[in-house]
Formats: sequence, C-alpha cells, structure tokens
Amino acid sequence: MEKNLEVGRGGLRGFEVAVAVPVHSTEIVPGVNSSGASHFGYKRSKLPVSTSHLPEDEMAGSPASAPNVPQPPKFATAAEERLHRKRMLAAAFRLFSRFAFDEGVAGHITARDPERLDHFWVNPFGMHFGQIRASDLILVNHRGQVVEGNQPVNGAAFAIHSQVHAARADVVAAAHAHSMYGKSWASLGRLLDPITQDSCAFYEDHGLFADFTGVVYETSEGERIAKTLGPHKAAILRNHGLLTVGETVEEAAWWFITMDRSCHAQLLAETAGEPVKIDHAQAITTRGQVGSHFAGWFQFQPLLARILRDEPDLLD
Repeated sequence: MEKNLEVGRGGLRGFEVAVAVPVHSTEIVPGVNSSGASHFGYKRSKLPVSTSHLPEDEMAGSPASAPNVPQPPKFATAAEERLHRKRMLAAAFRLFSRFAFDEGVAGHITARDPERLDHFWVNPFGMHFGQIRASDLILVNHRGQVVEGNQPVNGAAFAIHSQVHAARADVVAAAHAHSMYGKSWASLGRLLDPITQDSCAFYEDHGLFADFTGVVYETSEGERIAKTLGPHKAAILRNHGLLTVGETVEEAAWWFITMDRSCHAQLLAETAGEPVKIDHAQAITTRGQVGSHFAGWFQFQPLLARILRDEPDLLD
C-alpha cells in the first residue's frame, strides 16, 4: 500500500480509511452515572459535565445504534489503562504530525493518569510529534514538576492543561495545537456556525476565549481558558488556535482533527459566498448523532488502525 502522504490545502492526502481496531469489550458508552462518577472513576468536576447531548440510544443513526459496533475497552488494572492511554497519546501525536498540526515546538496533548488523578502524561518539550513513542511521554504533577521521564515540560502545556484537568474531572484528555485552519479561524474571533453535518458536533458545544495576551505561561490564564471551555468539548482561543477535550484520548484527538477541518470548511465556504446555516432543531439533532463521547471515540478508530499498521513503533 502506498504510504507517501502529502498535506495540501485540502488537508491530509493519501490517508486511506481502514477498518476499526478490534477491542475486547462491550462496555457501555462513557458518561456520568447516577452517582456522579464517570465510567473512568472520577468524581464530579468543579464545572458541570455537559448535558447537551441526547442519550445515544435515543438517536437513530448514531454510531452506537448500529449492530456489532466496537466499544471502548475496559481494563482490569490501572497499569493496563495507563499503558493504553499512553499508547493512544503516541498515536494521536503521530496523526497530528501527518495532518501537519505541528508548528515548531508548539502543541500538546495530555492524558490524566488513572491513579494519580492530579497528574497527566504529556509530550516532552521540543520532541517532534512524528517521533513520539509511548515510552517518550513524561508524567507531570499539579505543580508542573516532571515526576517520570527526564525530558522538560512545555510551560504553556502545564499552564493550560493543568487548569483544564483540575476544572473538569470528567476530562481524561485535552488537545491543543497551532493547526493552520484552526488558528486562521481563531483570528476571526468567532464561533463556528452549523454549516455542515460535521460542524454540528460543535453546535452550542464550544466556547470562545477572546483574551489573547501572548504565550500562556501563567496558570491564571489557563484557569480563564478552562472557565471559557465550561462543560463543552472545545474552545476557540482567539489569535491562538483550538482546544478540545474528551473522556478518552481518542475522543479528544478526533474532536481536534474534525474541528480543524470544520474551520477549513467554513473558511472556504465564506470565501465562495454566504453559507446556508443548518436550522437550530436539525443542528441539535445532528449533534446528538455525531457529537457524543462515543462518536468521538469511534470516529478515531479508522485513523488509529492505519497509524498502528504504518508506524507500530509508536507503541514502544
């Protein structure tokens, strides 16, 4: 199979969609149960968990309604879950590299540790996305200290992600990068409009942080970003880029990928004319079909299958 890839104005080229990775689980869709704890075992967050999505089993045509659809894995031990999260982080970085989301040393994806809930795994500062393996990731505590690994942490990664993880205990992973179309759209200081089926995933489910003050090194600014994010899956950081979160690494990474492409689509559409917006009721319905936690996890699976086949060293 041809592996040469080219990234152009249309995004990633030559990236064939493969079948979903098999998983050995029939776990229900991630969410918050009646006790207030998510299926990942975290307590209720300081900010409210999003309730904007209709239950998946009520949404005809949603991924969860199809027969024999793979489900997110569950784990017998915290060690198994930690390894899985680290491997998914490495896979996400390799994919971000292929989508040309890297910009020098900028950009970071984090995953909360399943035992030390105020610690997160993140990419070493200065390592290219396309070279990251699971074993390269570093573990950072709530004070910004590297407690596992011998590489430095990006100060901006800590300032932003530490506050997002602190404010949203339901969030396992958060992704931020200076992608071309994300930062271009962010310069307009606007939310995305529901002009495509895909962009409806973010309808009334993303915020706008309109207070650019340079590189984010202060946790106080990270706290303000977390407040803007609120219970949503994403935020547009004006003059900066995109931030997405999820209950799995796979979900957070997919939201970033599809949000950048939605920014691209709206930039192109507005260049050609005035896009027709999907009406409120249909946008809400579509969000329930394509914008759930499970949908985010599931739509990442074909990309995951391809990157694991092409670059299996990421698992090391």
